[in-house]
Amino acid sequence: MLPDNWNEMTPAERQEFRLAGWASGGGMPFATPEAKERYEAAAKRFIDVLKLRQPDIVPVELVAAGAIAEHAGVTHHDMMYDYEKATAATVKFHEDFDIDYQAPGEMWPGPAFDRLGYMLYKWPGHGVPETQPYQAVEGEYMMADEYAELINDSEKFMLRKYFPRVFESLGAFSMLPSFWGATELPFVPFMMTPFAIPPVQEAFEAFFDAAKLSLEFMGAFGALGGQLAAGYGIPGTLGGFSKVPFDFVGDTLRGTKGIMLDMYRRPDDVLAACDALLPMAIEFAVGNANMSGNPFIYIVMHKGADGFMSNDDFAKFYWPGFKRLMLGIIEQGAIPFNFVEGGYNSRLDVIADDGDIPPGTTMWMFDKTDLAEAKKKIGPLAAIGGNIPASLFKAGTPEQMRDKVRETMEIAAPGGGYFMTPGAVIDNATDANIEAYLSAGKEFGKY
Repeated sequence: MLPDNWNEMTPAERQEFRLAGWASGGGMPFATPEAKERYEAAAKRFIDVLKLRQPDIVPVELVAAGAIAEHAGVTHHDMMYDYEKATAATVKFHEDFDIDYQAPGEMWPGPAFDRLGYMLYKWPGHGVPETQPYQAVEGEYMMADEYAELINDSEKFMLRKYFPRVFESLGAFSMLPSFWGATELPFVPFMMTPFAIPPVQEAFEAFFDAAKLSLEFMGAFGALGGQLAAGYGIPGTLGGFSKVPFDFVGDTLRGTKGIMLDMYRRPDDVLAACDALLPMAIEFAVGNANMSGNPFIYIVMHKGADGFMSNDDFAKFYWPGFKRLMLGIIEQGAIPFNFVEGGYNSRLDVIADDGDIPPGTTMWMFDKTDLAEAKKKIGPLAAIGGNIPASLFKAGTPEQMRDKVRETMEIAAPGGGYFMTPGAVIDNATDANIEAYLSAGKEFGKY
């Protein structure tokens, strides 16, 4: 809960408030004094890195998803449909590898997606084999001539256009009336009548069923996080999500082909849409932090990567919305945790030279960006991590993993402000390579 004087606090004071709550465990009853000590020590290291300080040892994260099921011998379908198995598999993974920070995993509510008839993804047993992880189905879920609708009222567009296109069971939401009928007595019956139509009622039944199924999942997911934190002393570093406004438009509204064409055919519409979605992106992030009590907000970044657009287009279409998103999150005391997928080598100067992002307020997890250049250009401003290739966890050897960790530490660890993490989510891995990654991190990460 936020303090009564929240509106009078500075962004730095708000950040300190959020970090203090997270670092202490938010009042959770730890199972043992040892779990409490371990939790607080790991949290302190992470905060030291955020603040560009040098901790006693480099924090080592492992962003694992499918690797958890693989290690435990359960299917990806189990992780989405059997919460007891998913919980046991995740706990086993953390126990067996002595992980210091919670690995998010791939525990999601498959039954809720089934009830909604979710068409935007394929998941185990629903479009892909039960032994495979989920996959996005890219397409044009917003047409090129619908920008004005999105810009004028994004929530209305989502409810009446987007939902029917991505949720098969919610097709009748396209028939929903304007709620402005509540403003006058004679208008009310005309507003209410569409809700009596059988398809609309069936859609709401599916909606409410999925909500209950999602609540069941959140109960299991929350209990798992609490078990790892209170029982084992392992902090979670994922407090929620958001996306860059351009990625909201380009990923699953217009799709890659659509947004690439729109940048040239209707650039003003793209920019206006990014502006319109920015407040929602900030609210989404801050709301997640408020609900979870965890200030670290993952911003999953896709279409700003090298090769997708020129530097000029990055500066025009991507960076302004991304920067304002970060500033909006920072203003509310939360921490943008930027998941920088792909390479950002040609973007480093734009970010480093901007000057508006306060030092010690953001974290950057790089995938294929030159870490030496990132350390030189971004390191004085923000905590950085990443660059351990995801492929190395499956296709490499323990010796290659050990060498890569040592090399990465030598480049990025000096002076602090560095956390070790893979460059991408780990779906496939050998136990030997995971162990080599973690043990080498602790060996070479000592200051």
